[in-house]
Amino acid sequence: MECYLDNSATTRCTEGVAQVMTEVMCSAYGNPSSLHHKGVEAERYVREARETIAKTLKCAPKEIFFTSGGTESDNLAIRGAAYANARQGKHLITTSVEHPAVLNTMQYVEQQGYEVTYLPVDEYGRVHLSELEAAIRPDTILVSMMHTNNEIGALEPIEAAGELIKRVNPNTLFHVDAVQGYGKSRIYVKRMKIDMLSVSAHKIHGPKGTGFLYVGDKVKIRPVVFGGGQERGLRSGTENVPAIAGMARAAEEIYRNLDEDAERMYELRARLEEGIMRLENVRFNTLPGRESAPHVLSVSFAGVRSEVLLHALEDKGIYVSAGSACASNHPETSGSATLRAIGLEKELLNSTIRFSLSPFTTEEEINYTVQALEELVPMLRRYTRR
Repeated sequence: MECYLDNSATTRCTEGVAQVMTEVMCSAYGNPSSLHHKGVEAERYVREARETIAKTLKCAPKEIFFTSGGTESDNLAIRGAAYANARQGKHLITTSVEHPAVLNTMQYVEQQGYEVTYLPVDEYGRVHLSELEAAIRPDTILVSMMHTNNEIGALEPIEAAGELIKRVNPNTLFHVDAVQGYGKSRIYVKRMKIDMLSVSAHKIHGPKGTGFLYVGDKVKIRPVVFGGGQERGLRSGTENVPAIAGMARAAEEIYRNLDEDAERMYELRARLEEGIMRLENVRFNTLPGRESAPHVLSVSFAGVRSEVLLHALEDKGIYVSAGSACASNHPETSGSATLRAIGLEKELLNSTIRFSLSPFTTEEEINYTVQALEELVPMLRRYTRR
């Protein structure tokens, strides 16, 4: 059987998403900036997508800006806010477990003369609010913090952080990378005092190559891509209408049964945990229960290289990840930044597997995976010791 447990890397499109994208590509294919009927037809899909997505966040449609995905959204939020608010200050804060789209962008702005504070985390990847409070200064213009960690499923204290930031320095902007959190939990940007929020469609069963950035109406931000002035001048370039329409359909579908799907994923993840616990010398890097995201489980299998186990599972039709798909583009680094930040022992850095579920994951797939691990892990350990 085929068992896909790498949904944090990407997800398969639903039939509804594929259907609406085909409809737009083959029928409503006009340029949404054109004034004729075909353009108006395409623009309607873009407008309706903006309205659909805004409802999931309880914000205004005009605060949704379409991008090419999470990476561009993170870049636009960080660089755009840094450039627009440089007179107020040049200090930014982030965490040590962010996605490379945030960490590498922070390193870039440091090269442009900005100062960045990287907050440490506990053994499960969570930021301490006391350290965040101590780091905020009068010249702090931006705090960027992920909602859900893509490798270990840690849930950051977003709502409490928003309250704290605005209490300590009301002028400090709060950006949240919600690429792994959107569609898994309810995020209300106004209530949580979030100024900017990044999302990618292909993590919620939408198409690759599209996403959006929520930008609060009063947030000062500059564009980083210039051209024809689309997206109210913040993100130029002809809108990818089929993908935008597909993303809106995916958002509508995933929020339809959000709570029930999350509960079911928690139950399946617990079943996977219970099965893996029967193996010797394993370490769970993900907090059990509801203290972490429902869809992610990170496990270190001592004595087995993650790449070897990954391919052994693949031979049985089980697809998992050795950490983040994006981080795997940099094999020269010794393990992931997240695993190093949580203090994982050096010998376990390259022995860690990430299992990530979706609403489509079945109990049969989990049972099959547990059986495969019970067979493969002891065998690979014996092979390694030879």
